[in-house]
Amino acid sequence: MLIQSVGMTNSEIRTVTDSRVLAAMSHPLRRRLMDILTVEGPATASMLAERTGQAVANVSHHLRVLGSCTLIEEAPELARDRRERWWRMVSASLRWSSRDFADDPASAAVAAAAESLNLDFHMNAVRAWCAAPEAEQEAWDDSAFSMDKWLRLTPDELAEVSRELSAVFQRWAGREIPDDGQRRETVFVFAHGVPARP
Repeated sequence: MLIQSVGMTNSEIRTVTDSRVLAAMSHPLRRRLMDILTVEGPATASMLAERTGQAVANVSHHLRVLGSCTLIEEAPELARDRRERWWRMVSASLRWSSRDFADDPASAAVAAAAESLNLDFHMNAVRAWCAAPEAEQEAWDDSAFSMDKWLRLTPDELAEVSRELSAVFQRWAGREIPDDGQRRETVFVFAHGVPARP
C-alpha cells in the first residue's frame, strides 16, 4: 500500500514496518488529519478541528499520537507565540507491505485491518462524489472518471503496469502548478491492480 501526496518524489517515501505506526496512521480521523496536512500544508489543532468538525481536544490527542510515531512533527518556526503549536507531515508519502508484518500474528492483523481501512477510505471518497449534488458534479461531469479492465498478466507484468501508472500519477503530482488564474480543486485518484476472477 502507498499513500501518496502532492509533489511526491521517491526520496520522500517512508516505509512503515512498525505495526504501532501502522495502527496509528490507519485510524480514520488520523488518516484525514494527515491528508489535510499533506495537501494543505502545516496547521494548528484549532485549524484542523475547524476543517474536520471535531473538538480541538480530540484533534490534539490524535496529533500527539501521530507525533509520537514521527508521522508528523511540530513546526515551531510558524508559531506566533509559545502556546501556538503548528504541525506538519514528516514524509510526503507512506508505504507499507503486508509481508513486513507476516511473521507476527498480531502485526499481521494490524496490517490486514490497515489495508481494509485504506480500501474503505478509497471507496468512501468515490461514494461521496457520487452522492454530491448535481450542481457540484456538473463542472466535472466530463472529467471525473471510473475505469476498470480485465487483463491477463504475470506478476512481473502487473509490476510494470504499476510502475507505468505510478509514473503518470507522479508526473501530474510533481508538476509545477501553472499561475494562469484558473481555480484548481484537489482531486483524489487511486488505482488497484489485484488478481481476481470474473
